[in-house]
Amino acid sequence: MGPIQTVEERCRKCYSCVRNCPVKAIKVKENWAEVIHERCIGCGKCVKVCAQQAKIVTESTGKILRMLDGEQPVVAVLGCSFPAFFHDIRPGQLVSGLKRLGFEEVHEGSFGVELLVDTYRRLIDTPADFPRITTHCPTIVDLIERHYPHLLKNLMPVVSPMVAIGRFIKERKGAKTKVVYLSSCIAGKFEIEAEPVADAVDMVLTYQELAKLFRAGSIDLPRLPETPFDGVPPERGRLFAVTGGPFQAFGIEADFFNPDFLATEGQENVLEIIRDLAAGRITPRMVDLRFCTGGCVGGPGKSNRLTPFSKRNLIHKYYQNPQAPYATAAYYQAPGPIPRLDRRFSNKYHRLDTPSGQSIRQILQSTNKFVEQDELNCGACGYDTCREHAVAVYQGLAENDMCLPYSLKRLEEDHVKLAQKYELAQRALQQEYGDTAIIGRDGSTLEVLNLITQVGPTPTTVLIRGESGTGKELTARAIHQKSQRSDKPLVSVNCTTLTDSLLESELFGHKKGAFTGAVGDKKGLFEAANGGTIFLDEIGDITPKLQAELLRVLDIGEIKPVGGTTPIKVDVRLIAATNKNLEEGVKEGWFREDLFYRLNVFTITMPPLRNRMESLRELVHVFLDRASKRVNKTLVGIDERAIASMLRYPWPGNIRELQNIIERAAVLTQDSIIRLENLPVVFSQLMPESADGTSTPADNGFRSQREKHLNQVEKNLIKRYLEETGGNVSLAARKAGIPRRTFYRMLTRYDLQGAEFRGKKPTHPTP
Repeated sequence: MGPIQTVEERCRKCYSCVRNCPVKAIKVKENWAEVIHERCIGCGKCVKVCAQQAKIVTESTGKILRMLDGEQPVVAVLGCSFPAFFHDIRPGQLVSGLKRLGFEEVHEGSFGVELLVDTYRRLIDTPADFPRITTHCPTIVDLIERHYPHLLKNLMPVVSPMVAIGRFIKERKGAKTKVVYLSSCIAGKFEIEAEPVADAVDMVLTYQELAKLFRAGSIDLPRLPETPFDGVPPERGRLFAVTGGPFQAFGIEADFFNPDFLATEGQENVLEIIRDLAAGRITPRMVDLRFCTGGCVGGPGKSNRLTPFSKRNLIHKYYQNPQAPYATAAYYQAPGPIPRLDRRFSNKYHRLDTPSGQSIRQILQSTNKFVEQDELNCGACGYDTCREHAVAVYQGLAENDMCLPYSLKRLEEDHVKLAQKYELAQRALQQEYGDTAIIGRDGSTLEVLNLITQVGPTPTTVLIRGESGTGKELTARAIHQKSQRSDKPLVSVNCTTLTDSLLESELFGHKKGAFTGAVGDKKGLFEAANGGTIFLDEIGDITPKLQAELLRVLDIGEIKPVGGTTPIKVDVRLIAATNKNLEEGVKEGWFREDLFYRLNVFTITMPPLRNRMESLRELVHVFLDRASKRVNKTLVGIDERAIASMLRYPWPGNIRELQNIIERAAVLTQDSIIRLENLPVVFSQLMPESADGTSTPADNGFRSQREKHLNQVEKNLIKRYLEETGGNVSLAARKAGIPRRTFYRMLTRYDLQGAEFRGKKPTHPTP
């Protein structure tokens, strides 16, 4: 695990890290972009540019606190750039704050520079056939080791000032001493893990982490008295943090007209120098490279907003007038051996597969790039050219969708398709549910309409009660249309169609991994209906667990997804419906009393159809018009005998049953009129009679009696053929000499099924 981590849930795949990473050490995955630690050079660019703070430096504050509480002495070393980051306090106050945290000694890291002076002078004076590259910037070392290994021989075999002073302290104070280096450099966290120098420094903390420790310990630095530094006071080493500072510290004078010694800083300049060295275009004696703009004062771990120029001035002022008290211990003053300052480097190049030309062409074509003019090289994906992006896709570092023009074109195509589907869905919904008008002029219906008008504009919870098929969902839609949320969604849920666990997931959503099959996060219907209305049909069928969750929504307006820990605020109006007696449910214990009272704020009871017979004729004609459109037939009316029989029927299925019967009759009718014969047989048996028990004049005529007897004869004949063929409808139709489709229609008319006659012996002789 490297020092830079990705907080997955924060990443929005904006590709800013890919665009800014100088070595493309970023792998784009399905939901986030992660750092490839084998390729990372620790420059911290991705941390700096991530607006979502998805890239973070691994925190070491917990580890340092445990170290300070341990038995071994802990020494703090302040990096050379500290005067630029703690410019508003005196150096002695900073020392006091560190010692209050528990550090036994506090040193200036600049002394590590002066430990290296003789070694650098000796290497510079030694002739070499290749340019030498300084090694005090860990990012430069990682850049060469991991991406330009052919320049390994150019690296000066010397440790960095951080490692030098770490070894110096441990030799003088004891190997068990813990050394903590404080710096603006994230790459230092990489360096101390490298095997050749792993024994020198135990931990690297950024200035931001140090500031966090001060805040956690309630240490107010400006109010503290000054405490002297420990260790040996440096001199020119204090200039090391700025560009050209190493040359000043090592006593190197560069010739303007004969640039044997080059110094540069900043990502672009460094990479240009590296490429020139690799190509042999320049041959200086020594190159001092610092990856951060402005030198070490421009490190990614910076904790203030000063520019590199103002920070450089602060370093210069501190060098000219340090005002830093010192109390050097005897074991630092006494002569002693110089610590080991040599270092070796290794090839850490992470080789990736190289695609063939054919593979690149296939990837380019998959993103709609068929000719060279299609390669816009816009850089939105983070790569300079479309071909570099194609290579990254082949290597598993990037995705096709990172291509902005390709994604925009797909979005445009998807938008057209979705618009077409939306239009079709709107038409279908308009045909199926578009009409929210409640039909009828009877007293019960008018009372319901009056209640809808009163409660619609309010946010009040509504409970709709009534038998199945009485139009409870239609009433809910009418309430929503009259509400102030009519421009927001109305979400309907039938609570009887899903199991307990599935219904909970549907209503409240779930988190990835909450249960088997939860492969991703899913929003619940309450969240989808936010700002609008949710209609829970058959609410009397939900379990006690869901009743408790629903009560939470009604009480505090919060839902908690299945498997989630963070509640989500929702603003939803609830309309519920039931055909059960909830009062009995409360008494018997299968329905919560507190939920009942929260639901029963405003009740609308839907009357059954048998109590609305004065509106039957109007309902029939409305459903006749709808059925005409659904079955694509021109229907002009229904005969009076059918209406008369309907008025005698008790309608246990209410309006839903009436609608289904009308649609069935529309399918069966052979002309534009629905007749009594097109209705189920039960309606023929409900013909109205006169007071003396005889048929009414309308039914007493020759035609009526003839049709009645013919229907009965026809039914008996069909039953006989089915009995003779053991319920085989096709064979029965052939024996009767009737087309099979006609025979099936006759079965439907008389409510007969072939399965009823399987295995029965014929009750009539075979003709």
